[in-house]
Amino acid sequence: MITFIVCILILIGGYLVYGKVVERFFGASSANLTPVKRLADNVDFKELKPWRIFVIQFLNIAGLGPIFGAILGAAYGPMAYLWIVIGCIFMGATHDYFSGMLSIRNDGKSLPELVGRYLGPWPRKILTFFTAFLLIGVGVAFVTGPADLMGSLTGMNKLYWLYIIFGYYILATLLPIDKIIGAIYPYFGATLLFMAVAVAGSMIFLTIDGSLNMTELSVNSFRNFHSNPEKNILFPMMFVVISCGAISGFHATQSPMMARCMTDEKYGRPCFYGAMISEGIVALIWATAAINYFGGPDGLNAAAAAGKTPAIMVNEICNSWLGKFGAAIAIVGVVICPVTSGDTAFRSLRLIIADALKFKQGPIRNRLVVAIPVFVVAYILTQVDFSTIWKFVGIGNQMLAAIILWTASSYLVSVKKPHWIMSIPATFITYICASYFVAAPHSVGGLALNINTAYIVGGVIAFGVVILFNLMIIEKQNKQFAN
Repeated sequence: MITFIVCILILIGGYLVYGKVVERFFGASSANLTPVKRLADNVDFKELKPWRIFVIQFLNIAGLGPIFGAILGAAYGPMAYLWIVIGCIFMGATHDYFSGMLSIRNDGKSLPELVGRYLGPWPRKILTFFTAFLLIGVGVAFVTGPADLMGSLTGMNKLYWLYIIFGYYILATLLPIDKIIGAIYPYFGATLLFMAVAVAGSMIFLTIDGSLNMTELSVNSFRNFHSNPEKNILFPMMFVVISCGAISGFHATQSPMMARCMTDEKYGRPCFYGAMISEGIVALIWATAAINYFGGPDGLNAAAAAGKTPAIMVNEICNSWLGKFGAAIAIVGVVICPVTSGDTAFRSLRLIIADALKFKQGPIRNRLVVAIPVFVVAYILTQVDFSTIWKFVGIGNQMLAAIILWTASSYLVSVKKPHWIMSIPATFITYICASYFVAAPHSVGGLALNINTAYIVGGVIAFGVVILFNLMIIEKQNKQFAN
């Protein structure tokens, strides 16, 4: 229990201390007019109260990532705690804060536009297609997943649930941000937070009661507990499996939506940095619950080998610790979490396409012109086996995170500030992505080469990117000097 409580306190401390460091380093100021103050259109640029922005941002970035991803990552053992805590404070929350604040400083522009400004036109063009692939992948997965679950729970044909969820997504994508998302997300947020707090409280109570013996982080924990360590290598694979609880590029696609609704730059720390810290806490709770409910990481791996998926584990844990009422809330949460990321994935995609085409989204007909083709493609993809595409989404997510970190580093160079606060995490994630792609099995989007080869290739690629970044800095400085 000591490890669990200390990790929670460190995450909260990270928000209170390092979050303020990041805010001051960026230079957030209430004196700057935010985009909604200048570009309000009552659709996407719509003023929202800070607490609503926090809840929407939290649910947008959460989905099932901090639950299912944390459970899968816990199979590697207590080392998952270190990645969630350190990654969340120094990488994920900082990544989310900069992606949101850079959008605020650039008229609420979407992700590819920000990358284009600070890294150049070619990265912008590439990232527009890359981000579109990622978002439509997330959107489609978060249609079929809830539809499958609701179909099995109710006995209703999956196809009907598919139509119902698509219908909701279409409305949430087209209507003003405050009409559906801003109105119902507080209730969804309460459900997700109830799940996390109730599970955490149950663990603490059972430990005090003596019914549960919680695994602690120790010297013996610094190893790979996975039942198949040859294919599931601790470094780098755990750093990709646990993405949403530590750092996730998908979050950067969501932040610009809330950047268009924020009335004061000072709200950036609680709404961007704070939402990610909250997600890290949720991930830590579920990783700890999965390890301890099954009697340690070995028991968790045995349960997975016996066919228990993360969804089954969540249901079993909630039934056992929270009773029937808690289990019902858990099921609702497992349905709601992906839905709240799926709808905003499609909304983000509409904004990205509109920004790329410089197509104003005020009139409803303009929104329909962009959204209809997106939903036609998405519907077609729900009719085919999506596993071939989805297996690349995980590594694509972290590749996107690396790009955003390098974008933020370039921004800091442009404003003559030290870039290390972003370039060090950027180098680390670049190394993770490169070595993962070389070492991971074909089934999860890798080349399945020798791990030592992966480490060497990853190091060479990361070092090469650092050199390119520094050459870009020199070029920018030379241009500034010439002018």
